[in-house]
Formats: sequence, structure tokens, C-alpha cells
Amino acid sequence: MSSHDESRVRELQTALRTKMAENKAIADSFKVEEGTVVVSSEQKTAFDKNMADIREIKGLIEGLEQMNEVSSWGESESSNSVAAAHAAAAAEVSQLTSREIKSIGQMFIESPEFKTLGNGRNGVNMVAPWQANLSLTTYNVKDVYSAMPTGTPGSFGTIQRDAIVTQPTRTRRVRDLFPSRTTTAAVIEYFRQLGFTSVDQAAGVNSASTVAERSGNAFALKPQSSFSFVGEQAAVRTLAHWEAAHRNVLADEPQLRSIIDNELMYGLRLLEDNQILNGDGNGENLRGVLQTPGIQTYAWSDGATDPVADTKADALRRAATLAFLAYYEPTGIVLHPNDWEDIELTKDTNGQYLVAVSVAMGGEPRVWRMPVIDTPAMAEGTALVGAFGTGAQLYDREQASIRISEQHSDFFVRNAIVVLAEQRLALAVKRPEAFVAVDFDNAPSA
Repeated sequence: MSSHDESRVRELQTALRTKMAENKAIADSFKVEEGTVVVSSEQKTAFDKNMADIREIKGLIEGLEQMNEVSSWGESESSNSVAAAHAAAAAEVSQLTSREIKSIGQMFIESPEFKTLGNGRNGVNMVAPWQANLSLTTYNVKDVYSAMPTGTPGSFGTIQRDAIVTQPTRTRRVRDLFPSRTTTAAVIEYFRQLGFTSVDQAAGVNSASTVAERSGNAFALKPQSSFSFVGEQAAVRTLAHWEAAHRNVLADEPQLRSIIDNELMYGLRLLEDNQILNGDGNGENLRGVLQTPGIQTYAWSDGATDPVADTKADALRRAATLAFLAYYEPTGIVLHPNDWEDIELTKDTNGQYLVAVSVAMGGEPRVWRMPVIDTPAMAEGTALVGAFGTGAQLYDREQASIRISEQHSDFFVRNAIVVLAEQRLALAVKRPEAFVAVDFDNAPSA
């Protein structure tokens, strides 16, 4: 019997003894008058109720003990069976591997949707798309090849296809700055609040102040704060692309997994970074943070020059101040790798690095306590400082969806298939003043 069951039985036995003691006390209080037991209606009711509880508790104890006997019989081995030992070992391995972090491609080829294809024997048209559970996977994938290597190695005899050695991938994403949130809606409706900024207070006036209890013989009038709200909609947009492959990849699982991971899913993430930052909101594009009206701006050229001219890192700190003055604490910085290189390689008058030493030693990329995402999706000469996740929210409608079909053009007669990957998401920038776009075009001049 498990420790939990034993504890439960002991609890029930204690309750049983308590009920029996109560009934004994009630029975001892019965009066005998002229050879007749005299019992009040209250005593009878209490006695009968306790007896019903005693029978129920006793039944529960017997049920737990019987269940334990059956469980022990079922778990015992009649002999040292090799098959039983193998099954137990397989179950243990399965339990361990079920907790492993897997790639999108690995999860797809292990899914029931893929297995119904029977490695191509049952046709290659999926009835329904497969959607990944991203809590069990990673998105560190790669995308460097658009065509198979040229040549005819098959003419030299038996072929063994080795995995293609790919280049390192961009691992840091703009979405890393956002908390995860999902939606089942097609359109997100929200109010964009135009609040405080250090440049223009007209958009939102904070009139909060101390107030006396009375003004003369009248209660004091409380001040009114003024805020502007604009109703907005953020439509869920679809990011997708596909790749052609030979039907044989259905039987060659590692190759199919590499197509999904190395190319399709990684390509979606590259597009996602660009849309979050630069989408113009037209057509099927997201409205990116940099294209949202009302975000603040700061020019590097406006920085101080005396006694030492501001560096790019100084410009980021001054931009963070603008977000603080809008009553939002900035939580991240996005900038181009070339601009991040300039900041990391900045030296003091003695030639000592100011930032790069901690990063070179394995420290997390940070400037002024804020995490840094360096990505080519950001235009060189521009940076974004802001309260990601507070001033804006990213909504995932479908995080990863994979479909396979041969019903495209003449793919059926060519033994070719289409592998399609797509995701659906929306972006709502609710407090634009929480973001500051930094212009690095010109250094401060004396």
C-alpha cells in the first residue's frame, strides 16, 4: 500500500474511533426507568446519524484495503519474464524521453497526424494540420539552403546521405521580450491610451494632488485628470511559406525534420521579427512598434558634449529616461548588430572596454540593466527602447502549424510534396509612449 493510501486509511480509522466513542457516550446517557430504556428524539437522531457514518467509514476502509490487494496482485510478476522486464524498461525510457525538449520537426514526425501517412504509403494529403505545443520544444532552427546540392553522386553507386552542416542561426528573438499570451479571436479590440510623455503633456494630464477635506463650509473639489483613448483593432495575421521536397522524405524522417526545423520554422521567425518591428499595418501586415503613431523619439546628436561627447550607450540611457518619464519602466533594447558592435567595442580614455568584457566572458548582453536583442530586422542606425509586454502585447493564435500535401501543380506525377508551415499572431501597441525610437545617424557635435 502506498504511503498516501496508508495515511488515508489511518485518517479514516481515527474518524471511525471518534464516531464510535461519540455513540458510546450517547448510549451511556440513556436512562432506564422501570425496566424501560428511555431515549429522547435528539439522542436517537444523533445515535442513528453516527451509526450511518460508522458504516460508511468502515466501507471506505474495506474498499481501500481491497483495492490495495488487487493492485499488489496486478503489479506482482509471476516469473522473471524477459518480456516483462523489457516492457518495464521501455516504459521507463518512454517516461524519461517524454520530458525531453524536442524540435518542431521531431515533434511533427512523432505526431499521430504524420504517422497516418505511413511514410507515404497511404498518400500524402493530411486531413488536418498539425499544431505544435511550443511548451515542449525550442525554436533554435536554421535556414541557409534553398536548393539541393548539384551533381549526380548517384552515378557512383549506393548513396548514403549525410546531414548538411549548416551555419549558426540567429538565436535571440524580438518575441523574447514579450510575455507569452494566446488568443482564440480573429481580431483583438483594445483602447490605445495616450498618456504622459516628457515632450508633450497635452495627450494626458495628470492632475493628481493633495486635497483638503473642506474648503470653507464646503467639501473640497477634487481635481480631474485628462487622458485620451483611441479605439483600435489588431487583426490576427498569418505568416507562412512552403517548400517542395521529394516524397521519399516521408520515409527519411531526419531529412523531413531538417526541412521543418532548418528552413520553414526558422524562416517564419525571421519574418516575425521584422513584422513586430517594422510592419506597416497595411494589407496583411502587422502594425509594428516602430510604425505605431505616438511612440517617442530621441536623437543621438542631441546628447551632451561637455566634458565628453555622448556614446551610443549614453543615447540608449537617455532614451530609457523618456520611457521612465512616461511612467513605464523599459524592459528591453532592440538594435542592429553593427550598432551593438559599436557599443560593445566602446573604450574609455585608457583603452579599456566599457561593455564588451562582461559579454566576452559569458555575461548576458545588457546595457543599463536592460537585455539587448541584436537583430538585422532592425535598420542600422536605429534602436528601440521600451516597456515590452506592458506597452505592447503579442498574441499567438497559432504558434506552429505544419501541413503536407501532394496536390500542387504536377507534384503528384513527379513524386513531390509540399511542406507548408504557418503561424498566426496579432500585435497590439497599447501605450506607444512606453517606446522610444533612437536615431544613431549623427554623433553629438561640440
